Amino acid sequence: MNGSAKGSAHGPADGRTSGAAGGSAGGPAGGSLGGSIRLGQVVGVPLRMHWSVPLLVILFAYGLGRRTLPVWSPGRPAVVYAVAGVAGAALLMGSLVLHETAHAATARRKEISVEDVTLWALGGMTRMGRPKTAAAAFLVAISGPLTSLVLGGAALGAGIGLHVVGGWAEIPAVVLLWLGWANLFLGLFNLLPAVPLDGGRVLQALLWWRMKDRDRADLTASRGGQITGVLMAGAGWVLLLRGAPVGLWIVFLGLFVTVVAGTERRHAGLHSALRGIRVDEAMTAPVATGADWLTIQQFIDEVAVHSRHSAVPLLDFEGRPSGIVQIRRLAGVPAEARASLRVREVAVPLSQCAVAAPDDPLAEALDRVSLRTGMRILVVDAGHLVGIVTGKDVSRMMQRHSLGGGARGVDG
Repeated sequence: MNGSAKGSAHGPADGRTSGAAGGSAGGPAGGSLGGSIRLGQVVGVPLRMHWSVPLLVILFAYGLGRRTLPVWSPGRPAVVYAVAGVAGAALLMGSLVLHETAHAATARRKEISVEDVTLWALGGMTRMGRPKTAAAAFLVAISGPLTSLVLGGAALGAGIGLHVVGGWAEIPAVVLLWLGWANLFLGLFNLLPAVPLDGGRVLQALLWWRMKDRDRADLTASRGGQITGVLMAGAGWVLLLRGAPVGLWIVFLGLFVTVVAGTERRHAGLHSALRGIRVDEAMTAPVATGADWLTIQQFIDEVAVHSRHSAVPLLDFEGRPSGIVQIRRLAGVPAEARASLRVREVAVPLSQCAVAAPDDPLAEALDRVSLRTGMRILVVDAGHLVGIVTGKDVSRMMQRHSLGGGARGVDG
């Protein structure tokens, strides 16, 4: 996936995500998964691993080494099964990385920003920006499943070839056959037309191309994702009641699909409601700010204690915005360090903040929001801070829309 769980998802936070089983997504995704560590880079994109991945590797290694291999190639030493099981599980994780790498590489070729790739319990997730065209969205979404299907076919072919050789090649043959079927399942499963799975992203792109309206396409696809997720959870529950442990995984995956699809549906509704509204129509101005060169103690005494906000934009010596500092972050600094540390040292730098120009579409500006700064968009014109858009401002726009009064003429 591309987005969350394998598939893809885009959202107000940072565009698309891919998740379960492998894929790419675009929807309200948000930040990277908590509890993940950075392993390196793939195609210039950070590669992360969630703490749940080792558990997944152990589960696959156990299933392959204790159940599959002894049945298909009996009479081998236990250590052979164990090593082959670990090797097969590692190869499957590598397949997931290649699945997500395909999403990331395709997105970058289409000039879509990619934040990172994360492996987790339900597969993989690629966080990226929103594609600008239906064609780009289609290519990003389909690239992951196609990669899995190609890998599956290659592994099956190699496994069949080694099986013919026999003897010492029998164990590697079984591992490759198992890997091939796993990749084929991964590719086909991700083509289910349910957001945030890759098939849901493909459906979104096709609907977008057909309707010429991205928001309507997103609403339709996310509604289908919710229905499919409920059906998956129900089917998993039935399997679980019949004694099939895999039913529990299907239940979790179905619930995940339902929740993410619901979030994307709300996000698509937000985009639709804010269509045609500019950032300067929603922003609050003037903005209460603080100097970034103050020590934390000075900032607390001169700015924070008088502020009515949970976060304060910072300005540098030249009066240009340099970031945002959250008040709770200041409270976490030890008292003995507050007199020496500058407030900018604990702030979120401007490069990691959501920034928009006054005449930018508000809906597009919301796609730049990140979890680090929350629902805050700094409005910058000619290098100077002229306003800020917060969750309250967006809510006011939504209320105006629900009353049918539009949004023009709103003052901050």
